[in-house]
Amino acid sequence: MIARFLRSAGQITLALGCSLTSFAAEIGLKDGEQFSYRVSWGIFGRAGDITVSANEVLADENPELRIRTETSTRGFIRAIYPFDGQADTFYDLQSGNFKRATAETKSRSKETKAAISFDYTADQAQYTDFLSEERSVTLPIPENNPADFITTLIQTRNWDLKLGEQRAVSVLFDDEFYELVITAEAEEEVNTKWGKKVALVLVPRMETEPKGMFKRGGEVKVWLSQDESPLPLRFQVKMGVGTGLAILTDYQDSTASASDPAVKKKNS
Repeated sequence: MIARFLRSAGQITLALGCSLTSFAAEIGLKDGEQFSYRVSWGIFGRAGDITVSANEVLADENPELRIRTETSTRGFIRAIYPFDGQADTFYDLQSGNFKRATAETKSRSKETKAAISFDYTADQAQYTDFLSEERSVTLPIPENNPADFITTLIQTRNWDLKLGEQRAVSVLFDDEFYELVITAEAEEEVNTKWGKKVALVLVPRMETEPKGMFKRGGEVKVWLSQDESPLPLRFQVKMGVGTGLAILTDYQDSTASASDPAVKKKNS
């Protein structure tokens, strides 16, 4: 149902992680950016909201970039299934390295609370489930630098993929790494609040030993605008229980000065 979509798209409990050193020059987001999405599910035009924001913070006098993903149900769906989640990932702005991440969700019947940290010297990641300690585990870091799903999908705007091209990524879903291939499969014209936009359709797939939502026939699509400042205009997650669509309703960039109304100066 809608909660599965929010967890999948927002990456609250299904994924924690981030880009490592080799991606330091392209951390997905930058200070001051914010993406706001309205989630629809079946006949429900506003079943939930997803907000992804990035802000510079200080930790022990060292500058870090905090990427926060917030998800929640709305309207009629919230009345029958209240759900809220928040995930924070932290990057060292000097080296670009991921330092830590935390995630929490709360619904009427269930709560989750987890964290992950990376040890580059030991080449290991420590996943901790604070509410179910038996699920805590130490994981080897894969060769493809792991990333959280939502940040990876936003980061695709920096890849300059052409139609038919693809790129391999590693994504940590809960306490497992998934090896995915993101392929630019089509170009489509989509309606947005800023008018019609030509978008590149990106499809992540698990080509080897699919598991989780990918084993059950799940499919993810991303529509990436093909203009001077590419933006992920929408995300679609198809699962056995239905299809959810997250549509970009607002974008803020504190450093941008583009003329497109989709880009707004964010007040500091």
